[in-house]
Amino acid sequence: MAAARAETRQTARGKRQASLGMLAWAAALFVRLLGRTWRIRVAHDGDIRRLRADGHPIVFTAWHGDMLPLLYQHRREQVAVLISEHGDGEIIARIAERMGYLAVRGSTSRGAARAILELARVLRDGHDLAITPDGPRGPAKSLAPGALVVAQRTGAPIVGAAVVASSAWRLRSWDRFMIPRPFARVAIAYSDASRIEENGQGARGAADEVGRLGTAMALAEDRARRALANG
Repeated sequence: MAAARAETRQTARGKRQASLGMLAWAAALFVRLLGRTWRIRVAHDGDIRRLRADGHPIVFTAWHGDMLPLLYQHRREQVAVLISEHGDGEIIARIAERMGYLAVRGSTSRGAARAILELARVLRDGHDLAITPDGPRGPAKSLAPGALVVAQRTGAPIVGAAVVASSAWRLRSWDRFMIPRPFARVAIAYSDASRIEENGQGARGAADEVGRLGTAMALAEDRARRALANG
């Protein structure tokens, strides 16, 4: 009886994994096809090109609601993305992997020490890293300090990214998740790169830089809006 129950559970898990795989395949295909219709303009990416040319991995920060256009823009670049271990994280991780990302499961708030060690390893291996500082549950556009701690511990430069679209659907989710409509003009812009210096206070010192990161994120969004207006 126990063996039969175990076999049933294994079969159910197998079916669930197959369903998740098909859903991830379809979702990644949808994003690629939709993204091909967007008219994307990229602004203020000079620091990114310079840092990559010099072999310096980057910590990108972006609002959770802006993820979709950025996933399309940076596909196949082997950027590592921090994705929650809970809720819909599994399907998001599979979609990201199908689009050429390295999914890192974890959180910089729950189990933070383990996640930060893994993110530091990813950066040392030469991958750029993307973190949504208001994810996975918000509030929207609120800044958790995890990305700052990782940047401080590794010495990696941090760059804020923002997206503005001429026409987009907004989901009724906490992050007002943005899906630019077909053939929309999409502006993607970045802040200047900056480093979070070690000041002897560790993670607490990095958290003190939240205001500076907020300013960088606002600058990136302002640049994206101007790029769209001038596009």
